[in-house]
Amino acid sequence: MERSGLTDTFARDHLPPPEQWPELLFELPELQFAPRLNCAAELLDRAIERGWGDRACVLGDGVHWSYSQLLAQANRIARVLVEDMGLVSGNRVLLRGANSPMLAACWFGVVKAGGIAVGTMPLLRARELTTIVQKARISHALCDARLAGELDAARADCPTLTQVMRFNDRAPGALEACLAGKPADFEAVDTALDDVCLIAFTSGTTGQPKGTMHFHRDVMAACACWPPHVLRATADDRFIGSPPLAFTFGLGGLLLFPLSIGASTVLLEKATPDVLLAAIARWRASVCFTAPTSYRAMAAQVGTHDLSSLRKCVSAGEALPAATRTLWKQASGIEMIDGIGSTELLHIFISATEEQARGGATGVPVPGYRACVLDEQGREVPRGVVGRLAVKGPTGCRYLADDRQGHYVRDGWNLTGDAYRIGDDGQFEYQARTDDMIISGGYNIAGPEVEAALLLHPAVAECAVVGASDEQRGMIVKAFVVLKTGQRGDDTLVKTLQDFVKQTIAPYKYPRAIEFRNELPRTETGKLQRYRLREPRH
Repeated sequence: MERSGLTDTFARDHLPPPEQWPELLFELPELQFAPRLNCAAELLDRAIERGWGDRACVLGDGVHWSYSQLLAQANRIARVLVEDMGLVSGNRVLLRGANSPMLAACWFGVVKAGGIAVGTMPLLRARELTTIVQKARISHALCDARLAGELDAARADCPTLTQVMRFNDRAPGALEACLAGKPADFEAVDTALDDVCLIAFTSGTTGQPKGTMHFHRDVMAACACWPPHVLRATADDRFIGSPPLAFTFGLGGLLLFPLSIGASTVLLEKATPDVLLAAIARWRASVCFTAPTSYRAMAAQVGTHDLSSLRKCVSAGEALPAATRTLWKQASGIEMIDGIGSTELLHIFISATEEQARGGATGVPVPGYRACVLDEQGREVPRGVVGRLAVKGPTGCRYLADDRQGHYVRDGWNLTGDAYRIGDDGQFEYQARTDDMIISGGYNIAGPEVEAALLLHPAVAECAVVGASDEQRGMIVKAFVVLKTGQRGDDTLVKTLQDFVKQTIAPYKYPRAIEFRNELPRTETGKLQRYRLREPRH
């Protein structure tokens, strides 16, 4: 590894041993990066050098920032972090807010200052935030004032979190007030290309979140692979979409990728299907990122909006049903660009251009990546045979101090937890998940985490959570609940339990279906047989 530019060495110290890393590939000429690299400076400062300073960059309600204006705001935020909040390079900074230009500026400010950005979903509760703060030993946070309640509630159990500053706040000590007196220049910290710049948390099948560590090099590699080879957007495009910047899908698609080519992006705090359609028309957006569930919902409303500016639609976050692809094309006339990525690999690694697209297929490995399908013994299987998807490329899984590294990386391959087969035309065809992760509405939901929340309710004796097929969402969270003696399993209790889960963990994780059982299927040794709950009852 290169000489680190970070004073706080926590992240590098807690990388997995090199022998547990996946094999990294840098075969493309554009993946040959300089040893010293700060991705925030590469994306923002270099943009000014390229003459993009006056171009529209990040847009939102009441905000229309050029590249120069975003850079100035990011520089001021970096100064506040260092001069007012005592940030030392390598410190972890939690970012909490809905998608907005200010959140984007915070991300760049953190990374320019040598901090490690830790994005968090706006819907996360104190319990979930506490786990993240404790695991990453987060010391600083920039938080939207409207979302401060849950973070405040978490602080009692987070002794490392000593510096919290709010934005979207008129108080004297809030971020906006501190920015007012800061110069608009800041020299980016001299980081190494393999210094950690972000930790993205993903739920694991045990319900305990895994922190995936990504380098400055990884950010630029993601910009160099899928976007130019598959998306093929231009500087005149305007990006828009629904995934939160806390998801690497959203961070790449709605911030990193457009800025890497001089394009503009619209960041919406709310991006439900009806809002997203109206925003595409209002902002004259041309590239849209959202999940299949949203495209299906939007298809019925396409005729009520002027979508003449829209030319590229990207689907990821969950498997794209062939019927949804057809429905969207019939409604909009646009062939979707499908893709599979993962938090562990940062972004999309298998995809298909509009010309390659085929219903039921995800695509082929993105230039810079390799992929194959393996059996349980790690041997490649013939075409048409279902097995475990294995991927390698310039990015890969490096968990923060987590024994599950050895499950995700085997023999140099990243094993994504997806079951695939390769069709006769060489395209990869999704079959199912190989673990207990539930993917619903574009969100990754760990069944055991929902179980843990349900078990906190006094009426629940035991429970099991699985993914159940659903025509609209692809998959939903379904809970099988055994009640304590004296409890009545009726519609009222279903609603009570659903509301309880929404208040305990992020609301999108709640079980949309609850079935009461007298007992749960178990092995002779007492292990829960979730597969039997997925089978239809006869």
